[in-house]
Amino acid sequence: MSIQPTTLDHLRALVAFDTRNPPRAIDTGGLFDYLATHLRGFNVQVDDHGDGCINLLAVRGTPRVLFNFHVDTVPLAKGWKTEPFTLHVENDRAYGLGACDIKGAAAGMLSAAAETAGDAALLFSSDEEAGNSRCIRSFLSQQPDFDAVVVAEPTQGKAVAAHRGIVSALMQFTGKSGHASGSAAVDQSALHRAVRWSSAALALAQSYADSTAHGLSGIRFNIGRIEGGIKPNMIADSAELRFGVRTLPGQDRAALLQSFFQLAEPHELAAHSVTFEAPALAGDPGLTGTLGLPAGQAVDFWTEAALFAEAGLPALVYGPGNIAQAHNDNEWVALAQLEDVTAQYKRLLS
Repeated sequence: MSIQPTTLDHLRALVAFDTRNPPRAIDTGGLFDYLATHLRGFNVQVDDHGDGCINLLAVRGTPRVLFNFHVDTVPLAKGWKTEPFTLHVENDRAYGLGACDIKGAAAGMLSAAAETAGDAALLFSSDEEAGNSRCIRSFLSQQPDFDAVVVAEPTQGKAVAAHRGIVSALMQFTGKSGHASGSAAVDQSALHRAVRWSSAALALAQSYADSTAHGLSGIRFNIGRIEGGIKPNMIADSAELRFGVRTLPGQDRAALLQSFFQLAEPHELAAHSVTFEAPALAGDPGLTGTLGLPAGQAVDFWTEAALFAEAGLPALVYGPGNIAQAHNDNEWVALAQLEDVTAQYKRLLS
């Protein structure tokens, strides 16, 4: 009789698969073959939606609760001290790319599924880090029927029923090219216009500091990229700016976004568009008690649990790890949290 792999064994195997997104070079082999191999007794269906967007749905019995795990990771951050695709265990922590976000949770579920025989529905997806959620939206288009959905993200082993919404946008500023020695550069540079807009946008974001909902306060605003121009002695005739806003539950995302767009003078803005938008999660805290999970506070980050809730499926967020470790170099998850979450999965699948 073979010995079942432990959660740590599964995590070591999952981390070894390169599922960075981008470049989203993910196919139905590799990690998905590993999942299918270790989900014995499940009816496994794999759907390839193209461009590295893959769903694996594993069902055993007639479950009423769906567990969701994204298996893609962010690209490598600079500063890794260990090999990111080789799990390193030290000081009660497991280090590796995706160990926290969220291969640790997936490993715990693989372990729990092998040691239980109860009804279970597990959805593994591969494009959460892409910022378009094609996998989840495609799954929801089939109108699945569940009483609850548990989405795995780093919540330190606490069940979270509320989090922020998210909007990402692109703005294209226009200017008039010319020699930078002229006084016109101050006003007519597209880059200067983008910078002036940025200053006004930061002030607008700060003006929401006293707004509150579900224990969260203010909005989260970030300018992620500004680019344009050619060199210092040429006035930039175009510039592109990308920014994101994390909204409060119940906040009007469209109206808030429009208020940011309107900070630009119409003649300075060539175009603007929304690149990604998704609702906040304002779920039922009672679901936490129904599932018998330890309750946590609302969190500032966004998860795909909001998409399930928007589709009418009660959802919460629950998994090992601290979001402060996600998307960082030397990403890690605490072994104690891996153990606790795996034990909860086993209870729920029993």
